[in-house]
Amino acid sequence: MNTHNPLFSSLPLREALLNNLISLGFETMTPIQMKTLPILLKGEDIIAKAKTGSGKTAAFGLSLLNQLESEKYAVQALILCPTRELAEQVSQTLRQLARLIPNIKVLNLSGGMPLKPQLDSLRHGAHIIVGTPGRIQKHLDKKSLSLNRLKVLVLDEADRMLDMGFLDDIKVIIGACPKPRQTLLFSATYPDEIRKLSKQFMQNPKEVLIEEAHTELDIEQRFYETNNQANKFQLLKSLLSHYQPSSTLIFCNTKQQTSELSDMLTKAGFSSLALNGDMEQADRDQVLIRFVNKSCSILVATDVAARGLDIKELPAVISYDLAFEADVHIHRIGRTGRAGNKGLALSLTVPSDAPRICAIEDQLGRPVSWGETAELTKIANPFPPEMVTICLDAGKKDKIRPGDILGALTKDAGLLGSTIGKIDITSLCSYVAINKNEVDKAYKYLLNGKLKGRKINIKKLR
Repeated sequence: MNTHNPLFSSLPLREALLNNLISLGFETMTPIQMKTLPILLKGEDIIAKAKTGSGKTAAFGLSLLNQLESEKYAVQALILCPTRELAEQVSQTLRQLARLIPNIKVLNLSGGMPLKPQLDSLRHGAHIIVGTPGRIQKHLDKKSLSLNRLKVLVLDEADRMLDMGFLDDIKVIIGACPKPRQTLLFSATYPDEIRKLSKQFMQNPKEVLIEEAHTELDIEQRFYETNNQANKFQLLKSLLSHYQPSSTLIFCNTKQQTSELSDMLTKAGFSSLALNGDMEQADRDQVLIRFVNKSCSILVATDVAARGLDIKELPAVISYDLAFEADVHIHRIGRTGRAGNKGLALSLTVPSDAPRICAIEDQLGRPVSWGETAELTKIANPFPPEMVTICLDAGKKDKIRPGDILGALTKDAGLLGSTIGKIDITSLCSYVAINKNEVDKAYKYLLNGKLKGRKINIKKLR
């Protein structure tokens, strides 16, 4: 037993919940429970940054069960989840926590599941609804779900829901909720979209950030020297083969070099795309979609083109050209090692870079660390990215929603939600990232099946 964390019994929880926690063997709180439950039990709004497995489901579950009126057969809590699998996990945890409170009904309304049984269950009423945004909106449209007596709204894994393109659905659902309510937002990362969303629909939320702040300690920084520019590409290939980062942002100092270097990497068998200021907006969008959704491993960019690029998990940053200014170099390496993840920052240098390296050392207040090229192991084959992007020639103009794509792939094609990555919908096209092991199955279904009752043209982006 962890004696450093406080006991659940120190909280003002109803007796049935405390007795159940003891019977389940839960005595002490995890950090997220310790920091959020005192706030949640006061009925305040909260934004909590916490990953799956941190105990967040029990935190919001205990707080909403504590105020639930089981004799009132109406939906009092709604939990939105990004996938059917997560919604099922949350439902099971809530049922487990509620098992000593009589007659509590938890209902899972997720996409990719038949609608009729859900409609039948809703006719009998429920206290807590867990579900995916697309399916919840469908029930609201059909008037089969009423949120008039809702007390608590939970957005679980909010960043993943935004990644999957559910922002519009979420806004519609929030609009159907009563104004006086408690709103809880849980997210593994805290991008600007979440910040904007929280300002629109939350009342003075308290912020709880469990992970340690981003520090240089999270970043392994190494400088590698080669004799001249001509040897740089060979060194870059050696670094990529040795470290094998799943995603890498490579910086060059000129637009022309981004294209040239990306072409060289592609010819060498790496999955690479260039990003620079000369590109059309549509091409730029497609490049970013593919890199962020992990269907392209390497993005070669200039500092200007990479501005505003918000990538939550970026394992490695490589300076193919050393930045002209020391503070630009510091900004580059600060893009990796975020959200509690370890980062890698590698810099390729030639002897003429010595003045820039001195400026970086002055800025850091310490000498830089040098890597030995002789210690780099060589692996023959570049490994492919984990995801593949499929492009569909239907988008917002065709009223395509993320839930339509997710439902077609999970319910009809039989894919697990966990194998489907980011979904991006533009006005004319939709992009969905699929795990490379399942992409043929998804492609075959989309090629022969229908989306919203019509055939669509699709292609894999290579």
